[in-house]
Amino acid sequence: MLFTLESLASGSPLVEEVWSGQSERPGTFTSLAVSRSELVVTRSRGQVGVVLRGPESRASVAHAPGDAEFFGITFKLGVFLPALPPIHLLDRHAVLPTTGGSFWLDDHALPIPSVGDADAFVERLIRLGLLRCEPTALPLIGGDLPEAPATIRTLQRRFLQATGLSQRTVLSIERAREAVALLQTGSAIPDVVHDLGYTDQPHLTRTLKQLVGRTPARIVREAWPHSPLSARELAP
Repeated sequence: MLFTLESLASGSPLVEEVWSGQSERPGTFTSLAVSRSELVVTRSRGQVGVVLRGPESRASVAHAPGDAEFFGITFKLGVFLPALPPIHLLDRHAVLPTTGGSFWLDDHALPIPSVGDADAFVERLIRLGLLRCEPTALPLIGGDLPEAPATIRTLQRRFLQATGLSQRTVLSIERAREAVALLQTGSAIPDVVHDLGYTDQPHLTRTLKQLVGRTPARIVREAWPHSPLSARELAP
């Protein structure tokens, strides 16, 4: 194992998941495509770093330092920091400056959060106007579209600003990550093709190679270090 992670419950309606973990040794892993943004705190060798990760439209290779502790707040789809909108962080991340036990965000010095105060930290961001939610993001993904074309176009623009991705891309990422979860828990490749609505196995293969960095056959055959799937994706 390159790292171990634990998913934690959150009471905030804007948070998808709170997680913590630690790396057992330095190394590389596959960072899967992801549609959500997240704030990550890393503690390693007496140093603390705070990073805001944007959405990732493709799989990439990432590095994990050795002997490090991690803590993350993964926001729900459509939840974003206006000072660092997802559309500007697509396939990128922003390193936030730290001073002592605080970090800076949009001229505000904020205490570096920990697992025990994640929800209180998120509430503080909301009160300061540093965290916002696009309420139409999830309904649009669910296919709840208005009838007027002009309204649809407006909502699509708002969706892109709030998530950094198009609806089609988000749906493709969500489906690919679900496919990984199914394959890793024993589902047969033809069943995944059928159950998730892929055209055929080559379609599944092309999609997973781009978004996950592995073919379905390799996912079934080999264990490999990759960024964790969320509790929602792993739920039966």
